[in-house]
Amino acid sequence: MATLTVRYIGGPTAVLELGGVRLLTDPTFDAPGVHPVGSRSLTKTAGPAVPAADLGPLDAVLLSHDHHPDNLDDAGRALVTAPDAPPVLSTAPASERLGGGVRALPNWQHTALARPDGGELRITGVPALHGPEGSEHLVGEVTGFVLSGDGLPTVYVSGDNASLDIVREVADRLGPVDVAVLFAGAARTALVPDAPLTLTSAAAAEAAGILGARHVVPLHFEHWAHFTEGGASLAEAFARAGLTDRLHLLAPGASVEL
Repeated sequence: MATLTVRYIGGPTAVLELGGVRLLTDPTFDAPGVHPVGSRSLTKTAGPAVPAADLGPLDAVLLSHDHHPDNLDDAGRALVTAPDAPPVLSTAPASERLGGGVRALPNWQHTALARPDGGELRITGVPALHGPEGSEHLVGEVTGFVLSGDGLPTVYVSGDNASLDIVREVADRLGPVDVAVLFAGAARTALVPDAPLTLTSAAAAEAAGILGARHVVPLHFEHWAHFTEGGASLAEAFARAGLTDRLHLLAPGASVEL
């Protein structure tokens, strides 16, 4: 079986290489600073380990959503809307707002990208819930992705999902998965003050078990001030669950082949 290479850029941003196809998740390339979101703001605490200009060729961008700057900041927006941007897969609202080459990929529908070996990489849109049930009108629409193909590991990219019920649905319909790329960090903001907007560390460990994932690469648990659980918390939660051997905590700029 072919392998997946994950290069961690920072925050929710990583380059995934699978079957010779290179994908970028949620582009965030701004320097540290404050980003207004309506009457609120989010604070970025660290810049990317790799500048956008040094990423190399990309075949597509997997954009979980466009309306929060911790998933698409100013430099990321410039990247996905540039005339020479690679195809971008996201939500219908993101396609309407960003235009250009941004394409909606509805839940449970798929598209395919050609692989250099002549095969295809299938990308399936899957649900995500960016907070507790009932918060959809506040947090907006978000999507996740499942990557698959003949001779390839199956990879789940969660996007900003806080719901283990959705993880179970993904596992039931498309699992088990070989690699889970989980957005974690237990994000909290005043928008929904009483519940996390992304997976807690304990929920990420539970998600790994639900998915049957042999490997887990966390993203989006650091580099923004509204995350309340980081790498140490993830390591502790996976140890308590007996899943330490599945967890791959990458330093910014580092890569892992799975």
